Amino acid sequence: MKVYQTNEIKNIALLGNDGSGKTTLTEALLFESGIIKRRGRITAKNTVSDYFPVEQEYGYSVFSTVFHVEWNGKKLNIIDCPGSDDFVGAAMTALNVTDTAILLLNGQYGPEVGTQNHFRYTEKLGKPVIFLVNQLDNEKCDYDMVLEQLQSIYGPKVVPVQYPLATGPSFNSLIDVLLMKKYSWGPDGGAPTIEDIPAEEMEKATELHKALVEAAAEHDEGLMEKFFEQDSLTEDEMREGIRKGLASRGMFPVFCVCAGKDMGVRRLMEFLGNVVPFVDEMPPVHNTRGEVVQPDSNGPTSLYFFKTAVEPHIGDVQYFKVMSGKVHEGDDFTNADRGSKERIAQIYACAGANRIKVEEMVAGDIGCTVKLKDVHTGNTLNGKGSESRFNFIKYPNSKYSRAIKPLNESDTEKMMVALNRMREEDPTWVIDQSKELRQTIVHGQGEFHLRTLKWRLENNEKLQVKFEEPRIPYRETITKAARADYRHKKQSGGAGQFGEVHLIVEPYYEGMPMPETYKFNGQEFKMNVKGTEEVSLEWGGKLVFVNSIVGGSIDARFMPAILKGIMSRMEQGPLTGSYARDVRVIVYDGKMHPVDSNEISFMLAGRNAFSEAFKNAGPKILEPIYDVEVFVPSDKMGDVMGDLQGRRAMIMGMSSEAGYEKLSAKVPLKEMSSYSTALSSLTGGRASFIMKFASYELVPSDVQDKLIKEFEAKQAEE
Repeated sequence: MKVYQTNEIKNIALLGNDGSGKTTLTEALLFESGIIKRRGRITAKNTVSDYFPVEQEYGYSVFSTVFHVEWNGKKLNIIDCPGSDDFVGAAMTALNVTDTAILLLNGQYGPEVGTQNHFRYTEKLGKPVIFLVNQLDNEKCDYDMVLEQLQSIYGPKVVPVQYPLATGPSFNSLIDVLLMKKYSWGPDGGAPTIEDIPAEEMEKATELHKALVEAAAEHDEGLMEKFFEQDSLTEDEMREGIRKGLASRGMFPVFCVCAGKDMGVRRLMEFLGNVVPFVDEMPPVHNTRGEVVQPDSNGPTSLYFFKTAVEPHIGDVQYFKVMSGKVHEGDDFTNADRGSKERIAQIYACAGANRIKVEEMVAGDIGCTVKLKDVHTGNTLNGKGSESRFNFIKYPNSKYSRAIKPLNESDTEKMMVALNRMREEDPTWVIDQSKELRQTIVHGQGEFHLRTLKWRLENNEKLQVKFEEPRIPYRETITKAARADYRHKKQSGGAGQFGEVHLIVEPYYEGMPMPETYKFNGQEFKMNVKGTEEVSLEWGGKLVFVNSIVGGSIDARFMPAILKGIMSRMEQGPLTGSYARDVRVIVYDGKMHPVDSNEISFMLAGRNAFSEAFKNAGPKILEPIYDVEVFVPSDKMGDVMGDLQGRRAMIMGMSSEAGYEKLSAKVPLKEMSSYSTALSSLTGGRASFIMKFASYELVPSDVQDKLIKEFEAKQAEE
């Protein structure tokens, strides 16, 4: 295979809703370019994409598939991404390492929730978009309706380049208004017959051609002037204009294809090869120091590893993008993230489960390698003279969490090894061994996402596991000031233990002034602050510890022990055993013994005095509240809003965004446990949501009473 240069390489992400036909299109692209000799079928489980057992079990993509096609002296690296929003991590990765997105649409459904989500990601990353309408042979396909929907959502930037003469089972021809030709196919597809446009279609084709010329001219002043002078552009000028329009997201061309019958696929590849921007025509990437790293094949070599796949009989297959320089077989590198040395023994051009050995790859190219010692997803390998590190992929927050444990307790370690290895393949699986909740929590993008993880543990690793509802990380705080004292005294021959602590606790907020006096039961306590220590708690919030000891009643050397005792009680609040936060403690008096006082005595005295004061300070439970944004079709808005209100949600606002309604709300985490499943069934899978932590808020008193009773019952049981 020839070594392609940076100005001959194009990197493309293939995105689309489930059922839009990405896997079938991949087969057609590979077949047309000669990489495979016959097209596989999903039903026969012999496609280049979807070759993992879990994908064949469920019948659709779980992982992205990296492949390439060679066309007219160009190399197109294409990453076929799963359509389900549960596997959004693969789409985010692909968009970050490619330069153009093809958004595939099912001709009978048009833009779906997956289309909207993927388009939003392209917007965030500033990537060019080509809309590709597939399945034109479906009897329910209505191309004009699909085009109308696209233009109503994404505006006049949506410009058709092709339109079918008829849709449904009789589909076999289309008009290309860029080339002003009619393309038609025999029953087996493949090479088209190219003819002049029939007279009855000329008016419509001319009108669409003119709109395309205008759109192309708009992105280049020279072309615009020429267009005004001559009212037309040459084919090459149009290509140049479209390329610039694509790169600036000033236009979104629409193409047609029937991937199942291999119709329109060659023409699509021609367009990708001729018009889509090359690697060096897109904005360069920045390394972690904020320096621009140009895709320069003569620069120092840097490889970014964006994906790991664990394949039977091979082990880890690691996919990389050459960010700069060149890589050859046998090159030595340093891992910028781990400091280890690596040698790249072999380099392959990717074609799904198949790989083609190559000797060299240059900046901008995408390839894979095997048998590296210590390289993980997200790592950078540098050659001599390069010190770059890359960290440009930002994954969305998790939306669905479950506690996981093996049925056989002795398999815990084996399960953790498997989970951490699987996270290499999909970084949106997040594993958290929570000391606070005493559970291993797996976070993912949805119920199906975690079901896939469970299937793989049980079928690939032969590990039986079960999911449970995760506990909620409640917090405890106080609502008023309270006072307590405690004397710890222990005598058992020889030196004893003695420590007495008097303290006040009160709720704390940022910038709170320190009162000079406190009143409890008619008695006044004057404060004389000697020192203040602010402890930022690792679970959020603060503990402010104030030394107000007068007359040396407690020696300064015992103050850290008192603080340690208080901290140990902050880790276990009296109501539900949850972490406590946002408390100010003023130690104002006490007693010590010249012989028997020691650190342990004051630690225990401080701990018990704090515990007693906390219980008398109006303790309250706080729960985590999340900001939730739901993207929902307008006809389902009422159902979704009603469901959220039933989850104790506070609706914060509504707005319209690209054809969908956006609903913003604050919702307790407790109520979001199975929200992804509920939302899917409420809207037939047409809605999506994102959530992120907002704050801790007081729980309603009825919920607090229920939580305290549950905790007390559990304590009694234990």
